Amino acid sequence: MTYDDRKAWRDAEEMGMSIYYMFILKKGPIWSPDSTPEIEELQAAHLANYYRLKEEGKLMVTGPFLDSFQISGEMRGAGILKAKSYNEAYEWVDTDPMVKVGRLVFVLHTWMIGKDVFA
Repeated sequence: MTYDDRKAWRDAEEMGMSIYYMFILKKGPIWSPDSTPEIEELQAAHLANYYRLKEEGKLMVTGPFLDSFQISGEMRGAGILKAKSYNEAYEWVDTDPMVKVGRLVFVLHTWMIGKDVFA
């Protein structure tokens, strides 16, 4: 079975719901616990990218999983995007400098919720 984003939007509309896209960030192939000037610079660019998406009205909320950080767990954080399509949301998350270099990877899910949740 193949995911059909247009069908998800139609279904949500019929039920009086909204579609948002949730991404979960996980350790990527080049992740390490090291703290270097290069990683600190990359972290600053990572945060700047999310501030930009927020200012553009694309990012509703994002943040790290603190429990995972304490135990150096696989999942690092999550966020919610308001996009017109799965592909658009994917492109936005893919702009993350941490993702671009492989320090983080992400999974993206279509999320149907009440229209008034992020009102």
